Amino acid sequence: MPRQLPIDRMRNIGIMAHIDAGKTTVTERVLYFSGRLHRMGEVHDGAATMDYMEQERERGITITSAAMACEWKGCHINIIDTPGHIDFTAEVERSLRVLDGAVAVFCGVAGVQPQSETVWRQAQKYRVPRIAFINKMDRVGADFYRAVHSMKTRLGARPIPVQMPVGAEDDFRALIDLVDLRMIGWDSDGEGNQQVITEVPEELLDEALLHRHEMIEQIVEVDDHLMELYVEDESRITPDDVRAALRRATIALKAVPVTAGSALKNKGVRLMLDAVVDYLPSPLDIPPCEGTHPDRPDVKLIRHPSDDEPLCALAFKIISDPHVGKLTFIRVYSGVIEAGDQVLNSRTGRKERLGRLLEMHADERTDLKELRAGDIGAVIGCKNTTTGDTLCDPNKPIMLEPASFPEPVVHIAIEPRTKADQEKLGQALARLADEDPTFRVQVNEETGQTIIAGMGELHLEIIVDRLKREFKVDANVGRPMVAYRETIQRKAEGEGRFIRQTGGRGQYGHVVLTVEPAEPGGGHVFEDKTVGGVIPKEYIPSVWKGCQEAMRSGIITGYPMVDVKVTLTFGSYHEVDSSELAFQIAGSLAVKEAVAKAGPVLLEPVMRVEVVTPEEYTGDVVNDFDRRRGRLEHLETEEGYQTIQAVVPLAEMFGYANDLRSKTQGRASYGMEFLRYEPAPRNVANQVMERIGSSYRF
Repeated sequence: MPRQLPIDRMRNIGIMAHIDAGKTTVTERVLYFSGRLHRMGEVHDGAATMDYMEQERERGITITSAAMACEWKGCHINIIDTPGHIDFTAEVERSLRVLDGAVAVFCGVAGVQPQSETVWRQAQKYRVPRIAFINKMDRVGADFYRAVHSMKTRLGARPIPVQMPVGAEDDFRALIDLVDLRMIGWDSDGEGNQQVITEVPEELLDEALLHRHEMIEQIVEVDDHLMELYVEDESRITPDDVRAALRRATIALKAVPVTAGSALKNKGVRLMLDAVVDYLPSPLDIPPCEGTHPDRPDVKLIRHPSDDEPLCALAFKIISDPHVGKLTFIRVYSGVIEAGDQVLNSRTGRKERLGRLLEMHADERTDLKELRAGDIGAVIGCKNTTTGDTLCDPNKPIMLEPASFPEPVVHIAIEPRTKADQEKLGQALARLADEDPTFRVQVNEETGQTIIAGMGELHLEIIVDRLKREFKVDANVGRPMVAYRETIQRKAEGEGRFIRQTGGRGQYGHVVLTVEPAEPGGGHVFEDKTVGGVIPKEYIPSVWKGCQEAMRSGIITGYPMVDVKVTLTFGSYHEVDSSELAFQIAGSLAVKEAVAKAGPVLLEPVMRVEVVTPEEYTGDVVNDFDRRRGRLEHLETEEGYQTIQAVVPLAEMFGYANDLRSKTQGRASYGMEFLRYEPAPRNVANQVMERIGSSYRF
């Protein structure tokens, strides 16, 4: 079947922002005005279409990224509404990986907020072109130009306003389109459902012309073609010239067009949609997809966004659906995929038969016959596919670079309440871990406890809630615990001997090695410096395997070790009795001995915390950070509000949301993200050791 819509009329976009900036409300309006919805759902009423999970509707936040498609001005737009809370940042990460463009929503009062910076950095990482929508222009304290300025100072962006708001707060009544130089107001009923387009009033014309001139000057700085027209005669520059130049600059990541409005009042959303069509890229406008051959990583392969190219698609999200089983969300970069096709998973090397293809509408779906280059959809039937896997033509294999996700920093113990829940718990946790790459499950071998780990308190709280509601598993949970790590402070040598003689063939492995600190964040490093064949080459991998096994549990508390370099220097072997197992055990013994001499130290995760608070509460917030072992890094005052940045150990941040609320009468907001691991003070390390019953003594 031929393509119904040219690929240049497609837009794959995400809506991203800080929590409570209005992302989901914006998305609801987009779907309503595009004719996809016939009534608008409100977040505060728990009726938003995109927030379809019970937990999302109860809490008024987005937890999982939802996909929806709509039509606008002859374009097919796939929209992904991403979460704003830091605990669900992986949802943003994997969505941005497959998007061509994004709309960054900012609050007209607060401007750039902590999580805005995080998602902006994620978009920069994947080189996703963006436009901005300054929302909540009707709120008390809203200031369009202050919000634009915060984009420059805090994001290092080049925002270019393409609209001029007329009025603000209660008096926000219209927008002047600086490209076409016209005024867009709304019907008198105050609902904003009908746009009223008029010429710019005489009393506002000079100001509008000034802002238009500034807009063109900013564009010519980043677009040579418009610069030529500008030098010749600025008056000859047409609106189409401006749009074309700004589109080129946006796609090249040199500019960010800025629009404004109030999504709740239905104002400015249609103009923002126009900007999506005008300035954000189609699949043809972005660089072709690059990957490698699965069996030859040095062989680079390219797939262009064309139906005629071999199939290349990325699985970016997994959902466990109670009705159809496993739903795999995919972005098709090249080729065509049809229901019933057999495709290759290039990571596993196994073929998958696709059952059904679906177009998603939040939690509703429509069957499709095919997905073509540029499409985003869902697949039923991929049993062994996980997040980040590449699905491709079996005859033309390719592997795309998978997304990387942060390690979980909070864990809790969980146990089923009844025997009947025991089996169900294991299955449910496996399905949830399949869905979420930042959620981990492990069983403590000594205690038999099941430990679940995630990105924060809210993340694990939602997981436990889903266990009860979706999987009907009743479980007891422990208090949130910090995921500590261990490392070493200096260089030391260790020797491991594993010699067993039992009547027949024995075991012989002898290893001498050194350990020393590696670069922070560099993981474990291994170097073989043996000479003269003192250890045969075939046993070297076994030594390293034994070392890694030993470092999975440190000697202070049993938490994994990080950033350790192991150098194998000497050893010996027996021609008959030596084996891979013997050298594996010898390597493990040698590392344990060396680590004990190398000044082991407990590491704790520290977080970067940013609080925005009215100035009168600054002292209380700063004093509270001191109490939590925090280090103040930056203070900034703007318009009666103080932005406070600090570095605080995660162990001290449990329950912070409630404390901050009570100290500031609910007027402050905060954001938090993992920064790094740092050595824990001796008293903290002793407390952790005492709590887990460690026998180690410094």
